[in-house]
Amino acid sequence: MNVYWSEAALDSAGATPSILAIGDSWFWYPFAGGSLISRLGPVVASKGHVILVKGMNGAEAFDYVEGKYRRSVDQALRIYGDGLSAVFISGGGNDFAGFNDMRPLLNLDCSNAQSAEACFNASASGLPDFLYNMDQHYRTLIGRVYTRTSLDCKIVMHSYDYAIPDGRSAMGHQAWLQPALIDAKVAPTLQQACVKYLIDAFSAMLSAITTSDPAHLLLVDSRGTLASQDWANELHPKPGGFKKIAQERWQPVLEKAGLA
Repeated sequence: MNVYWSEAALDSAGATPSILAIGDSWFWYPFAGGSLISRLGPVVASKGHVILVKGMNGAEAFDYVEGKYRRSVDQALRIYGDGLSAVFISGGGNDFAGFNDMRPLLNLDCSNAQSAEACFNASASGLPDFLYNMDQHYRTLIGRVYTRTSLDCKIVMHSYDYAIPDGRSAMGHQAWLQPALIDAKVAPTLQQACVKYLIDAFSAMLSAITTSDPAHLLLVDSRGTLASQDWANELHPKPGGFKKIAQERWQPVLEKAGLA
């Protein structure tokens, strides 16, 4: 085992992390088959890496820098930063998943929209504000990682994939995507396109961040990896889906970076 979700388990095993994974449910997914991190553990094991995971299911990007997980993340960076080869970040999915987060990104009435772009609220309080906030949260977290780690530490982010807004949920939640699209009167034929448009915009934001330091800021572009049968619900892949993303998208990036 080379993945630990608590310092207690880490200390009990006498292990020291070389990778800090800060993430949401893609890193913490609790059901059988595990999460993306469960699949990345074996990928980096050949290089002797040990992963400590911070965050939690439902975490938003804000939580890592100003919210409930800021202290935990800061402490981990302070204690282990000098010895880290990489920091993995998964954040942003929960910031638009859920009715209260997704609905403001859409126009009030999209019934006449002919494209996914036309469904989104382009005012300052809509999608531009969401992307601005995501950019700020990521840059703040990256800045803190920079100040606590060595010059060789890699920061690896990812773009999720094109989730299917079909109303499927998990863990007692309501569906994360479809209710907002229905409330905004987005035509069924445009609902998947809207999710794709949003994920593409999010990925473009992350890609722009990496241009400031491409040697250390890495983006795993996992868009378009999963087929419909690979999804367990509107937000999470099945175990085989996580494995596919780990092996097909993350592993080549990590190998090139010398982490796998």
